[in-house]
Amino acid sequence: MSGERTKPAAQDFWVLSTGSRRSAGTYRSQVWQVTERHCPLRYRRTSTAGGFTPPRRRRVSDRARRFAEGSALEQRTTALHVATADQLCNDNREPARPHVPCHNRQLYLPGTAILITRFMSPEGVGELLDFMPITGNKATDQHRILRILRIVRGHGRFVFECEPRFDYGRVDHETALLEDGQAFRSASEGLNLNPMSRNGSYTKQRTERGFRLVHEASAGDSGGVVLETSPGGPPHIVPIEEMWHMYELTRNFWCSWIGRSKYQGRWQEMVERSAIALKLMTYAPTGALIAAPTAGLPEHVGGERNWDYRYTWIRDASLSVQALLGLDYTEEAEAFLVWLTDRLADAGRKHEPVHVLYRVDGGADLPEHSLPHLDGYQDSRPVRIGNHAAEQLQLDIYGEVLDAVYRAGKCGLQPWWDAWHYLAADVDWLCDNWDRPDDGIWETRGGRQDHTYSRVMSWVAFDRAMRLSRSFGLPGDMPRWMAQRNKVYQQMMERGWDPEQKAFVQRYNSPVLDAAMLYMPLVGFVSPRDPRWRSTLDAIDRHLVSDSLVYRYDPEASPDGLPGAEGTFSMCTFWYVEALASSGRLSEARLTFEKMLTYNNPLGLYSEEIGPTGEQLGNFPQAFSHLALINAAMRLDQLIRARR
Repeated sequence: MSGERTKPAAQDFWVLSTGSRRSAGTYRSQVWQVTERHCPLRYRRTSTAGGFTPPRRRRVSDRARRFAEGSALEQRTTALHVATADQLCNDNREPARPHVPCHNRQLYLPGTAILITRFMSPEGVGELLDFMPITGNKATDQHRILRILRIVRGHGRFVFECEPRFDYGRVDHETALLEDGQAFRSASEGLNLNPMSRNGSYTKQRTERGFRLVHEASAGDSGGVVLETSPGGPPHIVPIEEMWHMYELTRNFWCSWIGRSKYQGRWQEMVERSAIALKLMTYAPTGALIAAPTAGLPEHVGGERNWDYRYTWIRDASLSVQALLGLDYTEEAEAFLVWLTDRLADAGRKHEPVHVLYRVDGGADLPEHSLPHLDGYQDSRPVRIGNHAAEQLQLDIYGEVLDAVYRAGKCGLQPWWDAWHYLAADVDWLCDNWDRPDDGIWETRGGRQDHTYSRVMSWVAFDRAMRLSRSFGLPGDMPRWMAQRNKVYQQMMERGWDPEQKAFVQRYNSPVLDAAMLYMPLVGFVSPRDPRWRSTLDAIDRHLVSDSLVYRYDPEASPDGLPGAEGTFSMCTFWYVEALASSGRLSEARLTFEKMLTYNNPLGLYSEEIGPTGEQLGNFPQAFSHLALINAAMRLDQLIRARR
């Protein structure tokens, strides 16, 4: 397992690197559960959606993507997007060696979030296990990332680098190379790298901002490291028995959790992988689901559509309730509803509308900043932290919230009084405010408009509030709610319908189409057999669908305040599958779904968007994409069974 030093695609196994020199964006391979404030772990050689990036072009966040930006967070994150060492590379700092071709393969340990990376060459086979131990539901800033290396046969030479960056690379740190490990300390934070008791030979040396280790090993040899945040003391050697014990506990947790899923349909492997991805993106202490565990990955490479998604959007998390309940994960759905009730109560006490997004701890102060010292993923600038969308008005969120509560009620999670008290107050507020321009579901920055999707979901809010009141005997101003529901419906049919396009459009007084309209029959606003809906679906087919993939809208026809184009939107494609199936086009729906399954990465994960040549675009992995996959799979299975 060695190779010539003059080419970038041979020889040593570059195992782990933390941080980068000028970077933003995160490699795309794997998600780990973690509840830490900051964790600057990065891998030197990684798998991306389109291959690997040369070592001098590492575009990874210098901060390891703080999940929940803000001073109130002392521990807070739920998932960390971590790339995995799955490429061999050369190091021109070492003497040249004969070139030996080497290949790698990756897989998850079935039913878990434990990643296995196998390196194979004529000289030997090495296997790498990556995982994070489960920390439980108590908030803490002490977390660990474990990596175990073992040589299956032959021999190999592995190179390991660790160069952390603190505070997005804005502060310096000191590195101490100690006999029992390595310590990294900034003015306010610290990391320990604890080695596993190991065999084989190894050498280590200091680098510019960390250290480098070369490990020579033969069949039967093993080694490993534990990266530890907020350590309580100096580094220490971890016994191999302890490492394997943590592995077994982690494996057993995931196997037990996925075993609770009741889905037994045709796409079980993909549904279970999506469920695990959603679980990894859920902050255990509060039940809040984030949109994605990354920031800065571009929707348009080289452009400025680069956002920070490490927060909990009311819309996204509410939509996840349907997927969780469909798989029988009622505990996770209930935990989110408890978190949601707290947000409703906070807004009610302050006499203000519910915010669009929050930190996982419930904080709503999310100022958006740019980091000019970071290049961005493949020079996609600016790199942003925080999100200005927190200040937007998005009226559709009330519909998603009420629909989630209604679905939960049908599954036995009846709303309690405190929750209903604030929900009813929000419905009353919506009665006075639904007919206002807003920023819309896509959070455009081109000014507020009369978005039709917001009107549809306002109708859903009134409709579900009435159903909840009737079903559970809850008090509410039913005559007023019904009157407003009817007004929304009448207005949508008159102003949301474009007679020339013969379709429901993105906003009033505009012919622009929007894939958000695919959600109309899924929430019962129109019948999937309604001629107006069928005509809308045909128009979306003609203008927004490209070889089964669906664009949200056309930025040229509907300027959104930002330059550049974007890829197809994965959630919309899964909505399209459901819309086709519900409209009687079941064969087309199934083919579209099967095609969409070919666009995930080798580990079954999806980003927000898909580019013109099948590359993943936007933050990764995306909760929207995975919850929509689950719902589409369940709907297809249901309709296929019904047809038979």
